[in-house]
Amino acid sequence: MASSQSEMESPDALEAVVRDRRSVHDYSDEDVSEETLREVFDLVRFTPSGYNLQPWEFLVLTTDENRETLQKCAGGQEHVTDAPVAIVVLGNTDPAAHADRVFDDWLDKGYLPDEETRDGLVENIEGWRDRSEAQNRVWTTRSTSLAAMTLMHAARSKGLSTCPMEGFDDEAVRDEFDISEGFEPVMLVTMGYPAEDAVDRENERKFRRPVDEIVHLDEFDA
Repeated sequence: MASSQSEMESPDALEAVVRDRRSVHDYSDEDVSEETLREVFDLVRFTPSGYNLQPWEFLVLTTDENRETLQKCAGGQEHVTDAPVAIVVLGNTDPAAHADRVFDDWLDKGYLPDEETRDGLVENIEGWRDRSEAQNRVWTTRSTSLAAMTLMHAARSKGLSTCPMEGFDDEAVRDEFDISEGFEPVMLVTMGYPAEDAVDRENERKFRRPVDEIVHLDEFDA
């Protein structure tokens, strides 16, 4: 299905997606089709994660009622309801939730020499359940944040704009949407087609620290 916004098709498409992405608060009235949403999340599936354990889940809110509820959990921020889609990015704090399927796949594809090795990996990951709650929250946040960034780049490749949000009451989100214990609300992301002039490429980009300041070759010196 062709999007109403042109998608990136040039050889430099990836660079364009990264450089042109902006955090957008102003969205048009155009809905995002279910097909486009599926296309975006089909790309999100390819996000890397430790041991390929893929701890992420996404609560995608498209109704006015649900987005109004989320807005209350996010301090009344207007773009939660201005956007046609708001997403709660969740991380599963159970490291072994998908371990059996992941390591069965490794075995089937020849990445592992035998079932004994496969079983040892499953047992190792299941042992992570004994770590502290704080350790597993950090673990899931790391991988799930990678998926959130993939989500924003995938959306941009489909002509959509997004805005990541960390300003929200995670306990209120859990309560309002009946989120099960063991799932960490990592961030919110609003998504939609940008309002006219919401992303003006003629405007100079906001300050970004230079490469020489953020890259430390072989030795760290703050």
